[in-house]
Amino acid sequence: MEEQFILRVPPSVAERIDRFLSENASSSEDKSLDLSFSEDGRTGNFVIGNDSFPASLLDLPCVVESFKTYDDSVLIKSADIGQMIMVREPGDAAPDAVEYRHGLTPPMRDARKRRFRREPDLNPELVRRVEEDLLNISAGGTAENIDVEAAEQEKDGDANAGNASKRPAPTPETKPNVPESGTNAGEPDRSDSDESDDSV
Repeated sequence: MEEQFILRVPPSVAERIDRFLSENASSSEDKSLDLSFSEDGRTGNFVIGNDSFPASLLDLPCVVESFKTYDDSVLIKSADIGQMIMVREPGDAAPDAVEYRHGLTPPMRDARKRRFRREPDLNPELVRRVEEDLLNISAGGTAENIDVEAAEQEKDGDANAGNASKRPAPTPETKPNVPESGTNAGEPDRSDSDESDDSV
């Protein structure tokens, strides 16, 4: 499997890269391309010719599949892409988050907020108590930190269940034994397997 990423550059840089790739490298004014990252692995520099541009490695909000083709009819999956290198103009501000907010296409604009479920708001104290209870239970003990509210909810649930059981059970309606119209009362039912094809 190949390693792939998305390189997003400003329009002026895109024109220069296009010229660099389409022309002979010796005749182009931009004789080199270089991409280097700092030690944190998220920020770096993109160099084309003598110009340097700041770059950032960002995680995409969802995985993008890339395909290649040899005959324009059969597509072969070549990689899953989860990161993008965003090259900025020298005066532009660096992104504040590691994950890119938008997808690659207009329908995926603000994808993380619009298309994915939010993480639940959990009380850290409750999570800690439940974790301790699970560790006690797995060690052969009992759960010691049962909330009073949980016990009250169980009592209320038992009372509601008792009231529900006091209601009389509904009786099923009896249907008269009348043969249905449109059926062949005199002929036995035939399945498809009883019929044979004599036309052969």
